Amino acid sequence: MDFKDSIKQISERIIKLKDNIETEEATKNAFIMPFINALGYDVFNPLEVLPEMTCDIAMKKGEKIDYAILKDGEPIILIECKHWKQDLNLHDNQLLRYFNVSKAKFGVLTNGIIYRFYTDLKEPNIMDDKPFLEVDIADMKDEQIEELKKFHKSYFDIDNILSSASELKYMGELKKILQNEFSAPSSDFVRMLAARVYEGRMLQSIIEQFTPLVKRAISSYINEVINERLKGALSVNESATNEGTQKNDSDNSEEESSSDGNSKIITTEEELDSYRIIKAICREKVDVSRITYRDTQTYFNILLDDNNRKPICRMYFNRSNKYVATFDENKKEVKHLIEGLDDLYIYTENYFNTINLYESEN
Repeated sequence: MDFKDSIKQISERIIKLKDNIETEEATKNAFIMPFINALGYDVFNPLEVLPEMTCDIAMKKGEKIDYAILKDGEPIILIECKHWKQDLNLHDNQLLRYFNVSKAKFGVLTNGIIYRFYTDLKEPNIMDDKPFLEVDIADMKDEQIEELKKFHKSYFDIDNILSSASELKYMGELKKILQNEFSAPSSDFVRMLAARVYEGRMLQSIIEQFTPLVKRAISSYINEVINERLKGALSVNESATNEGTQKNDSDNSEEESSSDGNSKIITTEEELDSYRIIKAICREKVDVSRITYRDTQTYFNILLDDNNRKPICRMYFNRSNKYVATFDENKKEVKHLIEGLDDLYIYTENYFNTINLYESEN
């Protein structure tokens, strides 16, 4: 099993088990030790992974770090663990103290799901107050897996990691700023953009007028970029999907064709756009090749694994009011009135929860 598969296996394990993990020790055993093992270190060999390593701090003796990963007898990575429900923001000072009295170059603060990686970019031997890398094991992106791989025993190189740590840190901080500005534009951000299109004085009333416009413009632009990229990628396989629909969809055969065998279904561009949006959203949870669609006379079905028993959502666009239907924990359909395709993003968590439900049944 390669590194990527190992991490995905841990991710699936977290989703299935976390609600049954009630203590910090259980979090270590169920989540963190498998993660360390996935990095290539033998968790049962104290020459590689030393639990409860002593980190004496000034007048306070006997302080211990949960795990220290060793190389040639010296710690290279310190790992401080918390229960999976705990907020890591409340515990970074503890890791900082351990880091500052250790020879380790990297510190990791984790609750078994979120992993924050620290080093000393600002001042030698003093841990930075912000991590240069933060990953959510339950929701990993490919580029994050590649960064984690650098900490694998087979690839571990301090200079190589440090060379990219600074870039990762500032990229992460910039992305958070953009995310915040896109979801809730600040006055300064709105002022900067509005000043380029509005020639009058930038009064507070003008900023308030432009704030919702900026937010809508950002959302619209992102949707356009996603749709344009997906159109090119999907244009080839959409015809194949349609052919597969006609051949395989026996469950909806009565609904999809008339009594004389002629199809009554017309798949609209708006329905295809909704499919592209859902596919773009759900790529964070599953491989996009697993997300398909089947059109019927009544609704436009978006499926997992091309399986009618695994609908992610349904579009009801063949009427004056438009609806997206999601599914609750009992797989019961729940319809939501939408004004446009942008509203599909509102129900992202519903799609993710439904996918998680199907994945847990496998």
